Amino acid sequence: MTTAPREIDETAEKRVAAHEPVTGIDLPPEASEHAPIHHDLVRAHTVTGLVGLLFAATFGLIVATKFSAPEFLGDTEVGSWGRMRFAHVQGILYAWLMNGFLAFAYYAVPTLSGRPVRSRTLGWVIFYVWNIGIVALGWTFVLLGYSQSVEWGEFPVVVDVVTVLAFLAVGVQFLHPYLRKPRGRLYVSSWYTTLALTFTPAAFVIGQFFPEYLTPGAMGAVISGLWIHDAVGLLVTPLTLAIAYYVIPATTGRPIFSHFMSMVGFWSLVFFYPLNGIHHYVYSPIPMGAQKVAIMASVFMGIGVVVVVTNLLASLRGNGYLAFWDVPLRFVWTGIVFYLLVSLQGAFQASMRVQEQIHFSDWVIAHSHLAMAGFASFIIIGGLLHAWPNVSGRTVNRRVANLAYWVATIGLVTMVVYLTIVGLQQADAWTSGAPWIESVVVSETGWLVRSLSGTALFAAFVLLIVSLYKTPVDGPGQPGRGVDREDAGASR
Repeated sequence: MTTAPREIDETAEKRVAAHEPVTGIDLPPEASEHAPIHHDLVRAHTVTGLVGLLFAATFGLIVATKFSAPEFLGDTEVGSWGRMRFAHVQGILYAWLMNGFLAFAYYAVPTLSGRPVRSRTLGWVIFYVWNIGIVALGWTFVLLGYSQSVEWGEFPVVVDVVTVLAFLAVGVQFLHPYLRKPRGRLYVSSWYTTLALTFTPAAFVIGQFFPEYLTPGAMGAVISGLWIHDAVGLLVTPLTLAIAYYVIPATTGRPIFSHFMSMVGFWSLVFFYPLNGIHHYVYSPIPMGAQKVAIMASVFMGIGVVVVVTNLLASLRGNGYLAFWDVPLRFVWTGIVFYLLVSLQGAFQASMRVQEQIHFSDWVIAHSHLAMAGFASFIIIGGLLHAWPNVSGRTVNRRVANLAYWVATIGLVTMVVYLTIVGLQQADAWTSGAPWIESVVVSETGWLVRSLSGTALFAAFVLLIVSLYKTPVDGPGQPGRGVDREDAGASR
């Protein structure tokens, strides 16, 4: 990090000091005596999230390895491909992404709202319920063979009940400061945060319980598809963009490029994303009108993403060099580029002609990894690295974090490129009328590369943890903390 908190936009700081409204493009100065940050909760969710990421990545590596070596781990049921995949998918969402979001929310919401979160005690209740009642309990159930057949909802119903209560508690914790006389107009990160926390509990209940118990068949598939994309588009995406909109101005000390473009991007997400999920069921028995609406919504969503990405990257105007020197900002910048690529790719893949060719192929797997491991994870990592020195009293080891960045980037890009190639080869084999086994033969090299690139990602995650604890204590809350002193000087 190269910019101390007090170097943030002076205009916004003067307005706050004079108790005047903060405009929609100015980020309030970090740290406020009126809105204390619970450093212990930020640290707890950060560390737990990274450890959970290692477990979830391990499950994913086992899944990938079984493509090349099906006998890996023998015939044990607990090590079977299906249970490992359930543990991987649910672990990425609940153990990694949500802990990362909660960590950054404890850091950013008090600053954005000018008010403290509801309760530190409630925060610890949420922490233990989330990581024991959802993550640990859910993993235990799916590994023992107890799960439900809902994509992105494989944890069994008893865990779903705990998850609903946890989402409600999270809403109380972080919406409370916004409801208590927010300081002036809300900054764009607050829009995305409140959107995710108000929409998700309802979407979760509908997506988990309706397909399993109330609306089986084609209608259940439609609702399941909506949940898949609601989880991605109205939980993961808004909370990730909230971090990007926070870290960029906090690092550069300049406002967001355009308030108008922020609004266009936000409302595009609200109006178009909820319908995207049905495009998972193109050419299925559901009404053709619903399929076409989903495809059109996917295209319009792609346009909205272009606006968001343009606004975020333009906010670096005159400070683009910081993305080279500042590792947290570079993670965020790269995640934004991944966001553009994966969104345009998703809009393209949603079309009927393309779906006809590539559905069920590994190109779709490449798309999902670019979204979760690329867009979401890179920006969350950037946000956590940005916040860590302010809550831990430790500097981030820039050399180790920089190495983690390059290992993760090379590993992810390699995985996405190879899986895309494999997916196209599979599609060609399937549509040519060749025996199915030929699509397996052409996939062998790509599946091996998938395992190796996944190993690189795992190594990058280990390096990230090392980067947080490698350097000596610097004193929490001290100005000027961030990257190692030597490196900070070099970045100027």
